[in-house]
Amino acid sequence: MNDELQHLKNLGKTSAQWLHAAGIHSASDLASPGCGRYYQAVKTRGFRASKVLLYAIEGALMDMHWNDICRRKER
Repeated sequence: MNDELQHLKNLGKTSAQWLHAAGIHSASDLASPGCGRYYQAVKTRGFRASKVLLYAIEGALMDMHWNDICRRKER
């Protein structure tokens, strides 16, 4: 299966499956504002996602490693 989300930086099989369950199926779905909204959608479906998923989604949109976003926000 060629899953567009899995080709984005930071998003692997599990995070892509969680996002699919929350109704997000493509990079263009993620492009609308609201990383926090996507994270909450995953959490409300009962998945045990950590806050790293929140950074992973933002990093996927910015084509950055999620850990670099954490460091950038600390400055």
